Amino acid sequence: MSGNLTGRAALVTGGDTGIGEAISRELATRGANVAINWHSEAGPAEELADEISRGGTKAFGIGGDVSREEDASRLVEETVARLGRIDILVSNAGIQIDAPALEMKADEFRKVIEVNLTGQFLVARTAAKHFIEQGVDEGRCNAGVIVCMSSVHDTVPWAGHANYAAAKGGVNMLMKTLAQEFAEHRIRVVGISPGAIKTDINRQVWSDAGQAAKLRELIPYGRIGEVEDVAKPVGWLCSDEADYVTGTTLYVDGGMTLYPGFIGNG
Repeated sequence: MSGNLTGRAALVTGGDTGIGEAISRELATRGANVAINWHSEAGPAEELADEISRGGTKAFGIGGDVSREEDASRLVEETVARLGRIDILVSNAGIQIDAPALEMKADEFRKVIEVNLTGQFLVARTAAKHFIEQGVDEGRCNAGVIVCMSSVHDTVPWAGHANYAAAKGGVNMLMKTLAQEFAEHRIRVVGISPGAIKTDINRQVWSDAGQAAKLRELIPYGRIGEVEDVAKPVGWLCSDEADYVTGTTLYVDGGMTLYPGFIGNG
């Protein structure tokens, strides 16, 4: 299989639903053993872990809030304890609390930053320590890979979502800075920025014909993305086929960042 991950151990934060669920499945399909982080409810993660385990690789669910330092460390430590090591971290956990800037409460702004940005730093820090301790094993290209989940809104402003856009912009520079700092240890750090993807959080939009048509006007490629559109590139980025890729972001957005309002000369 292209981009084989057999024998690798991965932690996917927010790995139980939506894009995270698809990534957990994709990594397992490529041969990785997977720790599936959940936050609010254990059931979906445990069901997914059972499904993956029946396919021949190891998987388990693990609860925790990435914005809490002790939880962030524990997620990595338990992954190592149960899978023997950690080779891949996909920092996917994230939330939205939307409001116009003039009405947004400080706690609403702070909470999104804590989960979507600080949480990525906290888990990456602990994972990197293990990567460095493990080193580059024989037959492997690197000591570990960190995938930072961002969004097209790390570059596209989004009125009514100041906290989310600020967090994702921060993720972009966090990714680049960690990539620069960790490169000497042969740790790769990359970003992936989805555009409009069909998940439960935006079901009201893509399940309504009128709203979906309006959304597609923002997507030059003409369709709303599926979770697998994100998961498959993540799988490749985690593999040795992408070993010379670090410090950069892959936009999976059907062209949303191409300023579609300028089609036909604007």
